[in-house]
Amino acid sequence: MAKIVFIEPQAPNLHIFSQFPLPRLGTLILGTMMKKSGWTVEVFVEDFRKIDFDVVASADLVGISTITSTAPRAYAIADRVRAMGIPVLMGGPHVTYLTEEALEHADFIVRGEGEAALTAFIDARERGGDYAEVPSLSYKDEAGNIVHNPMAPRASDLDRIPFPDFSLLRPDAKGTKHMPSIPVLTSRGCPFDCSFCSVTGMFGRKYRFRSTENIIEELRLYNDRKALIFFYDDNFAADPKRTRDLCEAMVREGFKFKWTTQVRADVARDPDLVRLMKKSGCHTVYIGFESVNPESLEGMKKKQTVAEIVQAVKVFRRHRIHIHGMFVLGFDQDDWKTVRKTVRFAKRARLTSTQFLILTPLPGSAFYDRIAAEDRIRFHDWALYDAHHAVFQPARFSLPDLQKAQIFAHRKFYSLKETVRKAFAGQWIGVAIAHYARNLNRTWKRRNRTFLRVIALLKPRPGSRARVSVDYHEDINLE
Repeated sequence: MAKIVFIEPQAPNLHIFSQFPLPRLGTLILGTMMKKSGWTVEVFVEDFRKIDFDVVASADLVGISTITSTAPRAYAIADRVRAMGIPVLMGGPHVTYLTEEALEHADFIVRGEGEAALTAFIDARERGGDYAEVPSLSYKDEAGNIVHNPMAPRASDLDRIPFPDFSLLRPDAKGTKHMPSIPVLTSRGCPFDCSFCSVTGMFGRKYRFRSTENIIEELRLYNDRKALIFFYDDNFAADPKRTRDLCEAMVREGFKFKWTTQVRADVARDPDLVRLMKKSGCHTVYIGFESVNPESLEGMKKKQTVAEIVQAVKVFRRHRIHIHGMFVLGFDQDDWKTVRKTVRFAKRARLTSTQFLILTPLPGSAFYDRIAAEDRIRFHDWALYDAHHAVFQPARFSLPDLQKAQIFAHRKFYSLKETVRKAFAGQWIGVAIAHYARNLNRTWKRRNRTFLRVIALLKPRPGSRARVSVDYHEDINLE
């Protein structure tokens, strides 16, 4: 064997970052590992490069990574590849949690983190194909029985993972978006285990960090004034001391780039750390505020208060760091009053940008398990599981009203009135984002007419557990 192809399917629908795509780093890291091992590697991240099935046809093995919303397309691609007689190895959060579903389309599934499993899988394959000792691997034996090998320990030394080789992306010459920022991952894991999140099942509840020296070594590769770094961590400031050490090291290096990242509101408890983040080049923070309803925050196990949200906004604005606020609508404690209060807060907080997401029961989350047990899932088409489509019966909304709530929230926050206010305040980035978001919302509604018509017909009483399964979306085009 000498050639491997990695594929990351494109998201099926529009969202606020559709024009600003970033590859998930797992695909690129695995591709980099195989390249260093002497294999010929092709990577097709569909946001950047259209799949060339003539190239795929020459592969000895195809790896496909998928999240829940890209699963239908990932399965369709896998079916086509297997029809060519090429074995398919799948990985990612969705197939980690729904492994038996995925084995209807793939020959092998890697559950959880992929680095150790892929290395062991390749070794086993080159020795003749005895996969019994490959950790984290699922497959069917010769009798057709599903085998789940024990999980590998999660990587303890993240410094041993190679820097991703972005040249593997090979973006198409025309009509393809380029990376607006360079993704860098400095940690894995999250101890908070929010009820609607599936991160901990993949990466564990214990934080694991790369060393400051290792991160700085990678950042030196991107030290350009025009570069924008996005730290991919679920919570960049999880360990304040580690964050402080890294920011101080970036200041010492005199890096020219700006950077953005995801943090929790509790980072604002340390204003000096926020000041250091700004000094080291922090441009924007993405904060999962989730809700300004205290009951919802408690119900989702966010371990965050409304007071902390308010304080975070004050501290980051004081240090002139842009805030992208992320809110989720549809918790059992939410109603229209919650929606209006959330929008009012986002406007008064003068956030640069927002996302109002629809609570989605993602496989692997505690919320999914509960909603499935209560028979409240109304749509079973994974392509809709992108936090922009209402797919379950909420407690205090009708299902179509939950969809309307999200549309209402975006329309109010990105209204012309709000855009003019931002213009008078000199918030030109906010003005540009608002113009983009309004156009995106119009395009989304146009592309989702069928879905909106379908849910308009579903008007059960709030709290109803009636189940309706509708597979509405267009056939997947692989050409």
